[in-house]
Amino acid sequence: MKSWFFQKSSRVRRVLNLWPPFLFSGIRITELSDDYRHCRVELKNWPGTRNANGSQFGGSLFAMTDPVYSLMLMGLLGSRYYIWDKSAHIDFIRPGHSKIFVECDISDEMLRQIRSATESGDKYLPEIKSVLTDEKGETVAVVTRTLYIRLKPAFRPSESDKQLNALRLKLS
Repeated sequence: MKSWFFQKSSRVRRVLNLWPPFLFSGIRITELSDDYRHCRVELKNWPGTRNANGSQFGGSLFAMTDPVYSLMLMGLLGSRYYIWDKSAHIDFIRPGHSKIFVECDISDEMLRQIRSATESGDKYLPEIKSVLTDEKGETVAVVTRTLYIRLKPAFRPSESDKQLNALRLKLS
């Protein structure tokens, strides 16, 4: 099922846009690149997305980034890895009174770090910051997510492989 889902980024985008936590919160993925390296998410501005003060509801701002990096990395790294959100934090900078946007990008360097940190079978907990902006380009909030990334047991090196690699490092 997962491999079918991730075969096309356009499929992932369409399914997520129909996913109830996004659909009923006014959240929409407007761009998801074919290579899963770039995603643009927006929160529309209508009465159903506003709080009692008339600004964008903080829970919706937080939810804009929720599955995005995990799913992008699943599309990039395939089914060999566990990729989950471990924790998240939001800093509200100013009230959002218009449509809100977030751009999510995955660099070659980020992928190198992930592969390097997990090749021995260890877990990796990268922190990723996302800046949410309004239509004027002003920062509304900053979300920091900590991901949990680890090779699945079938793809982790055995203890003997780890010992051989350690020995090779000592000899080199």
